[in-house]
Amino acid sequence: MEDTPKQPLLQQKTNDEQQEPEISVQDYFVHRWSTHSFLQSFVDEGDDIPPITGTRQFYKAFTRESKKLWYLAGPAIITSLCQYSLGAITQTFAGHVGNLDLAAFSIENSVIAGLSLGVMLGMGSALETLCGQAYGAGQIEMLGIYMQRSWVILLTTGVLLNILYVFAYPFLRLIGQTEDISRVAGKFSIWMIPQLYAYALNYPIAKFLQAQSKIMVMTWISVVALVLHIFFSWLLMLKLGWGMAGGAVVLNASWWFIVVAQLVYIFSGTCGRAWSGFSWRAFQNLWGFARLSLASAVMLW
Repeated sequence: MEDTPKQPLLQQKTNDEQQEPEISVQDYFVHRWSTHSFLQSFVDEGDDIPPITGTRQFYKAFTRESKKLWYLAGPAIITSLCQYSLGAITQTFAGHVGNLDLAAFSIENSVIAGLSLGVMLGMGSALETLCGQAYGAGQIEMLGIYMQRSWVILLTTGVLLNILYVFAYPFLRLIGQTEDISRVAGKFSIWMIPQLYAYALNYPIAKFLQAQSKIMVMTWISVVALVLHIFFSWLLMLKLGWGMAGGAVVLNASWWFIVVAQLVYIFSGTCGRAWSGFSWRAFQNLWGFARLSLASAVMLW
């Protein structure tokens, strides 16, 4: 029996001039599951580890594969830890401001910002598969288009999530929080609206750079952002006595520092054909891209 050839996620149109590949939700899910690490472990590929017959061969294979894994995973882990620590550091300093401020920030960070971040990650998760396949297929110029298209969708999502931030006080009261905590958390949520749009820009940028294995630049930017965040959180929240207003300023500024620094790196020309400037093609096929984003968000949730 002949093997049925795999259909690529990005289907090319058969025209003389290269056009943008079509996006299929069905093919997206087939590709997503076929590349799952559990299923992929049963596929025999040319670069698989040869059969191990002894302890020495096991040690050599283990060392070689571990080096490959940590070369990519190490910087990604540091990046995630640094970005996660931004909120944790602010929460730590909030405990020095007061018990009510600590409780209010914890609620805002875990409920309002946490829910928004989850929606953003879900809506942008289709970009990881699309950028990876486009880069592997040699369609480098599509990386920038996909990133811009994801920006449009996530920024639109951010506008809708603004409702949650603006009406955080009645929402928190609805789910059973106390009057004082809901009032302070509601005020802090409004201050943190700029962070929401930093989320919308940062996630597509991260997938754009990861598809090109440009992870170290993300790591260095995140490390610098964390160091500056710690210093300015102490300065504004405790030394100058700004309290939670200072925490909101520093947390927003830290996330936007990460976004702006990564954009400067991309716009400087270091990404080659992957970034050729802003394009109106980012507004083409938005509905197809949005369907993939929604489907991916539902799958993650």
